Amino acid sequence: MLQLNRVDTIFFDLDHTLWDFDKNSALTFERIFKEENLQLSLEEFLAYYVPINHYYWKLYRENTITQEQLRLLRLEKTFEKMDLSFSAQQLHRISEQYINHLSTFPHLFDGTIPLLNHLQQQYELHLITNGFEKVQHYKVQNSGLAPYFKKVFTADQVGYKKPHTKIFEVALEKTATQAENALMIGDSLEADILGAKAMGMQVLHFNSHAEPEHSHCPIVYSLKEMKALFH
Repeated sequence: MLQLNRVDTIFFDLDHTLWDFDKNSALTFERIFKEENLQLSLEEFLAYYVPINHYYWKLYRENTITQEQLRLLRLEKTFEKMDLSFSAQQLHRISEQYINHLSTFPHLFDGTIPLLNHLQQQYELHLITNGFEKVQHYKVQNSGLAPYFKKVFTADQVGYKKPHTKIFEVALEKTATQAENALMIGDSLEADILGAKAMGMQVLHFNSHAEPEHSHCPIVYSLKEMKALFH
């Protein structure tokens, strides 16, 4: 049960929580396929890529693979599933284009700006994200989110990825916030909810991509539903 009367600071995740990663990522690949003149079905590609990307992000969070391996393996394995072969040079080029283009797309989840306008009147707002430092800051700027958030904590910057408690510890310390007065909102049970809960923070799960239901904290399925919690 949330105790919002105790909360003075809210930390948001970025991708899949406010910034519509799936939509922006699809538009990025659509642009790359045109630029590279690749006659591929975007729909078929994404059907393979999305779960593969999730899998390799999990390995990256667990420090099993590097950032560079994440960026290349997710493409390589997707193309393998499609029985396509690309040279290492081509994979590197597509990977670079993806990183360069992704943050230029500004689409947010429905209800993001009304929610943030409402919350900023009462709470201090910050971001905690596992995304790459350079890319995440561009996303925040290009999507119009920058005015709402005082600080952006990235795993690259802090040196630890969610769900490691250290990234939450640093965020609390740098914002002079007590854990019991902080609320973490994110889309990942593993990274956002369990990580922040282990630090003693309050947590709220925005289940934007059909994760299994659980009893660790309240779950909402839209930002409009979330906004209704904050009277």
